[in-house]
Amino acid sequence: MKDQTNSDKVFNEILKPSDFEFNQTVAGVFDDMVSRSVPFYHEMQRMTAEIAATHAKENTKVYDLGCSTGTTMLMMDKMVTEGIPFVGIDESEEMIAKCREKLSNFSMRREVELMAADLAAHFKIDNASVVTMVLVLQFIRPLQRLNIVKNIFEGLNKDGVFILIEKILTEEKSFNREYIGYYYDFKRRNEYSELEISQKREALENVLIPYKTSENINMLREAGFKEVEVFFRWYNFTGIIAKKSK
Repeated sequence: MKDQTNSDKVFNEILKPSDFEFNQTVAGVFDDMVSRSVPFYHEMQRMTAEIAATHAKENTKVYDLGCSTGTTMLMMDKMVTEGIPFVGIDESEEMIAKCREKLSNFSMRREVELMAADLAAHFKIDNASVVTMVLVLQFIRPLQRLNIVKNIFEGLNKDGVFILIEKILTEEKSFNREYIGYYYDFKRRNEYSELEISQKREALENVLIPYKTSENINMLREAGFKEVEVFFRWYNFTGIIAKKSK
């Protein structure tokens, strides 16, 4: 039987329509929510850490933008060379608080700086060899995304990489409904009810705005990345690595 501690029950009763928010309620159950809502979530995290370990350089920093509860940093900590500092940034104060609490239970092998900040603001990314955004850019207004990616490009050192994981639209519209159907079947297998699936879909409708893989790749190239490659795909989820080669 599934452990009910911090179990995601946010949408298991009829709620007044409202947009999805990364508030204290969501932060408290986020790890359960995302593991049951995102196919191969733990494998995505493992792959992200594996790629980060290959490209992280001594005397640089690794940034996790939209760090949520710190899962990506915890996974990277196991693989990235000891002593390379991490910087975790999230727009949600509640997520940062949860992240700080979660990381305090582990002996991290490096310095970790956490901050709450608007990802659309032009904050400085400095001396970065790796920047990750795991299921984050999709929640940012489309008009702001290119500027964020340009900021990441500018803050990366030569040969630094940007690891982007996103929910996506299909290239061919005819497959989109089919893939969404497979995705909802995945949620049902993870014990989400029809009410929960329906209410979360409505809450996310104006908040999570996915791009096609090709649109994400074009955006990365426009920001300055020359080397771009897909490293993961499951129906309507994808992982992309972009390398700064100049």
